[in-house]
Amino acid sequence: MKQKFSLVFALLVLPSIAFAQTCFTQIPASTPTTRFVVNEDGTVSDSKTGLMWQLCSYGQTYSVADKVCTGTAARVTWQQALVVAKSNTTANHDDWHVPNIKELSTVVEHQCVEPSINENVFIGTRNENYWTSTSDQVRTDHAWAYQFADGKNNLKEKISDLYIRLVRFEK
Repeated sequence: MKQKFSLVFALLVLPSIAFAQTCFTQIPASTPTTRFVVNEDGTVSDSKTGLMWQLCSYGQTYSVADKVCTGTAARVTWQQALVVAKSNTTANHDDWHVPNIKELSTVVEHQCVEPSINENVFIGTRNENYWTSTSDQVRTDHAWAYQFADGKNNLKEKISDLYIRLVRFEK
């Protein structure tokens, strides 16, 4: 009976334990903090690409006072992601979009895993898949996503529920 209890306890408790990001300093940083400006309106400006990102995952709000993302990150289908991007007005901008595969690849930090993003800039990123707006050319019911546990891209069915981080062209 004690073994069953231990196994059940481990299965219930271990998934909720947060693991720290691991970075390998022998690999050059692909997204150095100096490249980004964290704005107080919950956005991040990228000096290399000219893109402006939402600091938090969609569904969350940035708390300037606490410097954390509050609320719950929302999972949406690919079609829902495209719709919510059109109506999003974070920081009083109305031109947000779901990043294409090339845009999202610019925030992947190849030096780190779990998550593979610069946590000094993009706080609270899930170790999960995030949508891109890029459809697969062969399997049109699939679109590309980035898995931020390890920074790899992969195809997902468009009916899957994934996270998103919206982007816009900074003017």
